[in-house]
Amino acid sequence: MLGSTLNTHHQWLARELFQAGYLVTRQLTVADDGPSIQEAAREALGRADLILITGGLGPTSDDLTRELIAALLGKKLALDESILDRISSFYQDRQRALPPSTRVQAMVPEGARVLTNHYGTAPGLAMECQPNPYRKDGRASLLILLPGPPRELHPMFQEQVLPWVKQKFVLNQPFFARILRTTGLGESSIEEKIGPVLTGLVSEGLELGYCARIGQVDLRLIGRGVRAQEVVGEAEAIIRRELGDAIYGVGEVLLESEVVRMLTEKRQTLSLAESCTGGLIAHRITNVPGASQVLLAGFVTYSNTAKTQFLGVPDEIIRAHGAVSEAVARAMAEGARQHAGSDFALAVTGIAGPAGGSAAKPVGTVFIALASRDETRIVRQFNPLDRESFKLMVSQQALNMLRKKILEPV
Repeated sequence: MLGSTLNTHHQWLARELFQAGYLVTRQLTVADDGPSIQEAAREALGRADLILITGGLGPTSDDLTRELIAALLGKKLALDESILDRISSFYQDRQRALPPSTRVQAMVPEGARVLTNHYGTAPGLAMECQPNPYRKDGRASLLILLPGPPRELHPMFQEQVLPWVKQKFVLNQPFFARILRTTGLGESSIEEKIGPVLTGLVSEGLELGYCARIGQVDLRLIGRGVRAQEVVGEAEAIIRRELGDAIYGVGEVLLESEVVRMLTEKRQTLSLAESCTGGLIAHRITNVPGASQVLLAGFVTYSNTAKTQFLGVPDEIIRAHGAVSEAVARAMAEGARQHAGSDFALAVTGIAGPAGGSAAKPVGTVFIALASRDETRIVRQFNPLDRESFKLMVSQQALNMLRKKILEPV
């Protein structure tokens, strides 16, 4: 609530539930104080069948959720010796003394179902509110409390909560969803291409959504009813026909993962020469397991001297054309490929801003070069964004340039 921490729980939980066929209708973030937590829980119990609450189950003084929710539901807390034993073993395995404050994590509201935490000390808790005094029709609500750290929350939700939710809330009609990931085209351009040709399927129940982010647009396809999967399949076929290689993957796949996969399958290698992105392309590539099979080297040559010293860019080219130029991008890519002995080399040089631009080369200008055994290609792009967004956009454009080259027939 102070703005120093990004709440990623909402996004992650909503995505997991969506893939299972459940749509989140409300998300709320509240302060770590009693009135805020109880008011939010009371309001949710008055309207929702399933309520997920994350955080506030730890041992410190600001972890209030367990006690507050128990009080709201009129439940007494009791010490669960089996949980305390497991917490004690957790600390013993790490050769650490058990802090007295951790005992509070073994306190369980009467009637609650304990969700074992194999990844930390605070267990999750599930409580069925039935009868439900906060709902006009008295319908039951299922209230689930989960610890805040993602490394604990994620596996607990996937392994224990989601299977239980599927049993408790059986979908009343078939549901099928697919996400197609695209890059290189804007959201409006994509809608112009596919919107008119999908009208018929939309009338049959297809739900089509767009999610735009830097350098990428995700297409969300949802089908419901007896023809759910069939309708989504027909829509996907039409979209692939219209967008072609702008589609780089399905689901949660990342562009860098797809590039690594393609290079690995073809047994091809890559080197990088980065200036304006400062190593971001290498960072994205090396986040992918198996990247060591394809990435041979990465050069972050931010200064003109480094471009000359490590990549062999002739000083006279820099003086004649400037560091941000087609000629320098070409020399960087070819130098990186030659030094590393790779099949491909990507090079980027640009003006991230906010200063340093000119009338001929305004802030946001970037040259991206791709060197291969048979040619070197250079494109000029203009990305008038803040520095961080600029770097991300350039890395996306460079990786997509390589992906499309790999797709070409030999």
